[in-house]
Amino acid sequence: MATRALWKGAISFGLVHIPVELYSAVQEHELDLTMLDRRDFSPVGYKRYNKNTGKEVSWDDIVKGYEYEDNEYVVLSDEDLKRANVEATQTIDIQAFVDAADVPLTYYEQPYYLAPSRGGAKVYALLRETLRKAGKIGIATVVIRTKQHLCALVCVDDKIVLNTLRYAAEIRSAEELKLPPATMKAAGISDKELQMALSLVEGMSEEWKPERYHDTYKDDVLALVKKKVKAGQTKTITAAEPEARAAKSSNVVDLVALLQDSLGKRPAKTGRASKAKPAAKTTRRATAA
Repeated sequence: MATRALWKGAISFGLVHIPVELYSAVQEHELDLTMLDRRDFSPVGYKRYNKNTGKEVSWDDIVKGYEYEDNEYVVLSDEDLKRANVEATQTIDIQAFVDAADVPLTYYEQPYYLAPSRGGAKVYALLRETLRKAGKIGIATVVIRTKQHLCALVCVDDKIVLNTLRYAAEIRSAEELKLPPATMKAAGISDKELQMALSLVEGMSEEWKPERYHDTYKDDVLALVKKKVKAGQTKTITAAEPEARAAKSSNVVDLVALLQDSLGKRPAKTGRASKAKPAAKTTRRATAA
């Protein structure tokens, strides 16, 4: 796992604030293929260029802009994006707790690890154990970079995992798919066929052991590469120099979790249902005094 946090802020539910850091929970192992010019096998690269002048633009000269009318822009700095809703950019705001089974797998996107930062270990452990004992997941919102994400806070072993979720408006309807009828009889499935299929599933059932599985196709391609190298089917090229990228700073917040006050001043349940909002807009929840 990378040692540098992707985001720093706090988990908020009710009046409880838990200072945390966000880390990526995945690392990609994709096959690294380089695009080459078939004429001389030189690497093909991309450049940032000014569409009016055609000249290359350095990272230092690039700013972000929102096109509010044709060819009319409002320039937004990183500070502007933070000030638009300071609380939203620094807080994982839990809206509700739901049963994990109630959230379809189609909603899940990217997993991240949450770790407590200074002063947050005990309250982090409290939330983790509460999720475990209640059998619930926390549904929250968080702004990462310039997008507000819906997310689920899930207890996984000794960790709290933040898994970003898709908004309901992002899930396509399956009504146009030509699916078999929903009942066995209508789908033409006999009891014998079902029992045979169940027997097959039972025979193949085992404990989940993720370490058993890996990308065998990647192994096959690398074996082919090795075979071509051995046969002398190679091309010598000049490697392109990597472009420098500007480092992006994290939002660092030092928050103190006031556990005792929070437990004594738990806001009354309002029954307010949270609604999905467009990613570019953020909303501030009303907090009880």
